[in-house]
Amino acid sequence: MLKTMSKFLKKPLFGLLALTASCVVLSCTSNQKPASGVLVDENATDETLALYQSLEELRGDHTMFGHQATLAYGYHWAGDSARSDVKDVAGSFPALYGWDILDFWQAGQTEEETDQKVQQSLEWARQGIERGGVLTYAWHMSNPATGKSFYDTTPAVRSILVGGEKHDEYKKTLDMVAEYFKQLSPHPIIFRPFHEHNGDWFWWGKGLVSEEDYITLWQFTVDYLKDTKGVHNLLYAFSPDRSRIDIDSFKKEYFYGYPGDDYVDIIGLDNYWDVGHPANETPEERQQEQFIRSLTYTAQIADSLGKIPALTETGLEAIPDPDFWTDKMLVALQANEWTKQITYVQVWRNANYEREQRDHYYAPYPGQVSEEDFLKFVQTERILLEDELPVMYSKN
Repeated sequence: MLKTMSKFLKKPLFGLLALTASCVVLSCTSNQKPASGVLVDENATDETLALYQSLEELRGDHTMFGHQATLAYGYHWAGDSARSDVKDVAGSFPALYGWDILDFWQAGQTEEETDQKVQQSLEWARQGIERGGVLTYAWHMSNPATGKSFYDTTPAVRSILVGGEKHDEYKKTLDMVAEYFKQLSPHPIIFRPFHEHNGDWFWWGKGLVSEEDYITLWQFTVDYLKDTKGVHNLLYAFSPDRSRIDIDSFKKEYFYGYPGDDYVDIIGLDNYWDVGHPANETPEERQQEQFIRSLTYTAQIADSLGKIPALTETGLEAIPDPDFWTDKMLVALQANEWTKQITYVQVWRNANYEREQRDHYYAPYPGQVSEEDFLKFVQTERILLEDELPVMYSKN
């Protein structure tokens, strides 16, 4: 998969001008201006600022492809060194490595278990770093009120805010998270906490916490990490879920729980809904139209705020459609001048079948029905895997 890299050598950094009221959603184009380089963390490491600028450079021309837990296991394997289902199919690791704080820390595990998981997680992270890949971390945090799963919807947010009975425990958890991230510093990480908050399936979700308390939690978390603990290698991504946003009111409903421009670097969207989710009974053609609209609006919101747009989580479980990658994903990413601004797209993990006994995977493995189409997808000029990335962490 050889693609020209000359465009990365002299291309200026750019941002986008805010929308005008007269702009027609699916036909207007963006103008270019120098990137401001203004991040949530004014003391961000040089490498973190460089990553942000590199994302700006890619914007409009290329979209990085990412995969959750890609080094940890695959559909038919686990425990192999430096392996990935994506690499087995396409010959390269994904450009973006998705990880989760849950990978190494859960309520109730012993200190020895935590240390073992931390060391393994750091090893996988450093493998990606050494190859020039990009790291992003979500956080499926156990319910702090009960110690149970993140799916336990017992109200909990108020208990970990300042003055709450679990606040000190939450700070200790953040101390551990901070130490982990600092071990990877100055290398940057895209951190995506408390995602899909407009749904009601996580304890931090809508209806289980007030919007005000959710915002307070986000702001406290960011301030504590960067100001109290001195973590300066994070970009912060905000990512509501598409299924709980009315497509015709997208630009209003997107901002439910938005913590403010000073607390967000990346405008993300988690969208499984429009790409074949079994609960979505909308006709397929209409789903594709709404998928394109959702990406368009996400990019326009990012543009109006001077931030990076991304499809932070997506995919079709078990990928039964053999043409999913080119007919659904690529068509949307190339639909118009706004969807082309989506800087990265990440699909969810490939659960190991032997261990979990279910077809829960979102990237193809060798022999999977969409394998050939996935190769066509990643071989296009738009999609970048790890071996096609420019240098992402240093700028002259």
